[in-house]
Amino acid sequence: MRGKSDTAGIPSIILDAISQPVIMVGADNYIAYANLDAEQFFRSGLSILARNKLENLLPFGSPLLSLVEQVRKTHVPVNEYRLDLSSPRLGPECIVDVFVAPVAEMPGAVVLLFKEKTMAEKIDRQMTHRGAARSVTGLAAMLAHEIKNPLSGIRGAAQLLEQVVSDDDRALARLITDETDRIVSLVDRMEVFSDERPIERTAVNIHVVLDHVKAIALNGFARKIRFVEDYDPSLPPVYANRDQLVQVFLNLVKNAAEAIGTREGGEIVLTTAYRPGIRVQVPGASDRVALPLEFCVQDNGPGVPEDMLPHLFDPFVTTKTNGSGLGLALVAKIIGDHGGIIECDSQPSRTIFRVLMPAWKENNNSAGTKESNIANTGDQA
Repeated sequence: MRGKSDTAGIPSIILDAISQPVIMVGADNYIAYANLDAEQFFRSGLSILARNKLENLLPFGSPLLSLVEQVRKTHVPVNEYRLDLSSPRLGPECIVDVFVAPVAEMPGAVVLLFKEKTMAEKIDRQMTHRGAARSVTGLAAMLAHEIKNPLSGIRGAAQLLEQVVSDDDRALARLITDETDRIVSLVDRMEVFSDERPIERTAVNIHVVLDHVKAIALNGFARKIRFVEDYDPSLPPVYANRDQLVQVFLNLVKNAAEAIGTREGGEIVLTTAYRPGIRVQVPGASDRVALPLEFCVQDNGPGVPEDMLPHLFDPFVTTKTNGSGLGLALVAKIIGDHGGIIECDSQPSRTIFRVLMPAWKENNNSAGTKESNIANTGDQA
C-alpha cells in the first residue's frame, strides 16, 4: 500500500514523507493507519499495529487515552506537550509533544502526530547553560581580586586572636579561620571559569578514565554502592584532556552517589556507546562537528525535581543543603570547551547524565590548537 491511497483515502506517500510519527485510530481504538516514522516509533510494522488497540501500545493508564476520548467528544483538536510515554516498547526516555485531531469523514476516528524531544532542543538548552557559565567568568575574576586579599587579612587577624584570647573565645577565632578558608576555596573554584587557555587534548581511552574514577569512588564516597559497567569495547578514543575528563566523571559519579545516599540497593551504571549521526555547528568552524561518542552516568536515586532540570547546569543552582552549585556548571564548561554536550534526563529511580563528545582522528594533533581556540572562544561553557 506504500505509495497508494489507503482505505481511508489518505495518500500514504505524503504521510510517509512527514518526519514525525503519524497514526490514525478508528472508533474502536484499533490502529487504522501508521506512516513509516510511526512504524519505527512503535517498533512494529503496520500489519502488526493494525491488530492492536492504542492502549496496547502505550504505558498503562496513559493520559493520551483520555485526550483521544476528549477529541472524540468535542470534535476539537488538542495539543499536549511533554507527555511521558516511556515504556518497554517505546523506550525508557520517550517524552513527546502530541497533536490529536478528529477525522470529520470518519466518526470516532482520530489522527495523532507525535513529536519526539529532539537533540536540537537539548543542544539549545546546552547553549543556555554555557551563556550562564560565561557570566561567572567575569564574576570570578572580580571575586579573586576584591575578596581574596581582604580575606587573607581577616584570616591572619583571626590566627593572632586565637593565640591571645581565652579558651572560651578560641573556638570563635578558629571558626573565623575555618569559614575564611571555606570562602577562599569557593572563590578558587570559581576562578576555574575564567581560565580560557587552549585545552591540551590527545587520544584518550574513556574506559581507562572511567575505571580510574570508579576505583576512587569505591575506595571513598561510594564504597557501599554497586557499580555496573556496560561498555562498547570497540569504541574509538575520545579527543580530550584526560585530567579534565577525570574531573568531569568524578563529579558526576559523586553526585550520583550523594543522590543515592544510604538507601538499600544503590546502583550506578556507567555506559559507553557509539552513536553516529549526531552533528552540531560549532561557531567559528566551517563544517559541522560530529559527536559520536556517548558516555552516561546513571543512578537509581530519587531523581532531580522537574522544575530544576532546565537550570541544572547553571551556576549556583543545587539541590544539596550545603552545595555551592558550581560542580555541574564546571562540568558543563569543561564539556563545552571540548565542543561536546551534556544533558540530564531524570525521573524517580532513574537519572541519566549523558555526555556526547568528538572522537579522536589522526589529523587532530595538527589541528588541536585551532580547535581548542574555537571551542574556547565560540562554544565555551
